[in-house]
Amino acid sequence: MPGLADALAGPVLDVAPQLLGSVLRHGEVAVRLSEVEAYDGANDPGSHSYNGRTRRNAVMFGPPGRLYVYFTYGMHHCCNVVVGGEGDPAAVLLRAGEVVDGIETARGRRSGSDRDLARGPARLCQALGIDLTHNGVDLSLGPVTLQLGGGDPGAVSTGPRVGLRKAADRPWRFWLEGDPTVSTYRPAVVRRRT
Repeated sequence: MPGLADALAGPVLDVAPQLLGSVLRHGEVAVRLSEVEAYDGANDPGSHSYNGRTRRNAVMFGPPGRLYVYFTYGMHHCCNVVVGGEGDPAAVLLRAGEVVDGIETARGRRSGSDRDLARGPARLCQALGIDLTHNGVDLSLGPVTLQLGGGDPGAVSTGPRVGLRKAADRPWRFWLEGDPTVSTYRPAVVRRRT
């Protein structure tokens, strides 16, 4: 039976929608993924790895099945599943999901409605207790694990990624149609020099 890395070794645009309905677990909290975004390395100006390898993005270069965690806006963690072949820096941002296990722990980490506990990439990491110490972990071994969805998750929609200025028109965001945990689409705000 193929392992997780083998299942994630395909092209990012093929693997990304297949992650919908999968379950990411850390400790007692588990989130069923309802929304993801694909980032295709050197082929994608929106990707952290577009300009090559750095200390921050090194995990994106493989092997597949690792967790790439980064800190953004000086206050939020976001996480990605590394996919594709080793040396090909592709990853799938985990944008949103439904807490399906450990709801009390997730509520203790996040305020708001249960629908919103993991609705958005920073909220998802906060609900799961994921931070930079989890950067590079093997998702088949833990402490953060990914269990791929076992069947048809339902209708999948696609559209532009959220908040990007570069390659903003690419329909590389995938979500479960009608799922209430999918985040609200917001285009990037164009900054004008004065």
